[in-house]
Amino acid sequence: MPKTISIEELRSDFELELINEGADMSRLISVSDINRPGLALAGFFTYHPAERVQVMGRTEVTFFEGMSALQQKERADLLCSYEQTPCLILARAMEVPAALMNAARENRLPILRTALSTTKLTGRLQSYFDRKLAKETLLHGVLVDVYGIGILITGSSGIGKSETALELVKRGHRLVADDAVEIRNIADTQLEGTSPEMLRHLIEIRGLGVLNVMTLFGAGAIRTHKDLELVIKLTMWEDNVAYDRLGLDEETINILDIDIPLLTLPVRPGRNLAVILEVAAMNQRLKLMGYNAARDLSDKMMKTMNSESFLD
Repeated sequence: MPKTISIEELRSDFELELINEGADMSRLISVSDINRPGLALAGFFTYHPAERVQVMGRTEVTFFEGMSALQQKERADLLCSYEQTPCLILARAMEVPAALMNAARENRLPILRTALSTTKLTGRLQSYFDRKLAKETLLHGVLVDVYGIGILITGSSGIGKSETALELVKRGHRLVADDAVEIRNIADTQLEGTSPEMLRHLIEIRGLGVLNVMTLFGAGAIRTHKDLELVIKLTMWEDNVAYDRLGLDEETINILDIDIPLLTLPVRPGRNLAVILEVAAMNQRLKLMGYNAARDLSDKMMKTMNSESFLD
């Protein structure tokens, strides 16, 4: 079911003033895009995105007030007539033109007002809508922030995900979520992970039970949300399996239509998983900066082989 935001929720979160009491506050916001209706006020309604929140700043209001009374009524009636329009927001605490107010009252379109500048208002609204209306999923795993890289640790139950996360926290890194991770698609190429409210700051260690990481290690040991940049899957070590030793085979996992780098890490006694995850995080940072150690080694080997072949 598509996610929506009620006008009352938007009003409360942004502390907006409702100008026309009695407006239809049951209208819902279902798209994250915002529209500034300059073209509509100029009379071009052919591709008017009526389903978006309409934001008017000083430019739109000044342009509207420069029209004749007849034009103002005509454009205001059209702008406010769409039932799918959630609301209209005025920035800079501007006065609502009389023609616009009358049309909004007639169509019960909520008009909200804020003292924020138009640029700040649209920026904050866009970020707010992107998060609130983003596609999301719930994954089993542990999300940690290691050297600024958001790592989702996955694997079968009991393999050591939470224990590894606890060791990372002891080494100065931060826990985002344990056991259940809410993943949201907040941009075309960006995923963000957070913890369900009920499990926030908690981690479960078999034999110890549920622990509050913030209480034990302080506020610096936790994060409320983090971008997901790497997935590490823990698997039991199998002697008959040939594991990648150079790192040339780059795998990805698709989460909410976005491909995230995936590393499969075999687990066996004696392997310090926390240290390995720290190195994986640092290596991922280098890759993001354009340096890949495995490819660099492979290129050097190929050059050496080619030069020896040439000498022969």
